[in-house]
Amino acid sequence: MSLVGKKFPNVTIDAMSEMGDDLRINIFEETTKNQQKVVLFWYPKDFTFVCPTELHAFQEALGEFEKRNTKVIGASCDTNEVHFAWLNVSKDNGGIEGVTYPILADTHRQLANMLGIVDQDFEFDEEGNEIFTGSNVTYRATYLIDETGKIFHESVNDMPLGRNVKEYLRLIDAYTHVQKHGEVCPANWEEGKEAMKADRNSTAEYLAKN
Repeated sequence: MSLVGKKFPNVTIDAMSEMGDDLRINIFEETTKNQQKVVLFWYPKDFTFVCPTELHAFQEALGEFEKRNTKVIGASCDTNEVHFAWLNVSKDNGGIEGVTYPILADTHRQLANMLGIVDQDFEFDEEGNEIFTGSNVTYRATYLIDETGKIFHESVNDMPLGRNVKEYLRLIDAYTHVQKHGEVCPANWEEGKEAMKADRNSTAEYLAKN
């Protein structure tokens, strides 16, 4: 079930800073109290394979997100201790040393289950006993949340598929354009390109030129 257009869950979750500080972060409050957007990206596990490439990619783009008044927050179901251990492993050894944004430690899967992004399922054997199946970690889910706490984008990748960080910057630019100008953004829109009014004539004019 899609959560786009709905408010992000108002819950507080443990998190780890790059300095090893234990934090408590409420994504909804981060947006509403600080009047900023948030990109929250979930990854399956620390000390894995595709995951560090994504954490470093978001770090490399951190300045671009900050220019857009957007806070980057990572998340998995690992503990704070495991996060901190990974933060102390160098990049050339598969670690995430140098990552400076906070990482949620949703060890009880409270938020992940609310979002419906955990790879888990339950079956029953012939005797009616419940059997758990699945990896019990999250898919690569990404949420863009605006200054009111509303989710304006969500996407979920299967575990082998890394994300394109530039696409989230483009989506933030597009949504900010909508907020500022009340226009809508056509396919492949990028900052500086022509947008449209939400009416038939404007669409016809745009298609005639493009």
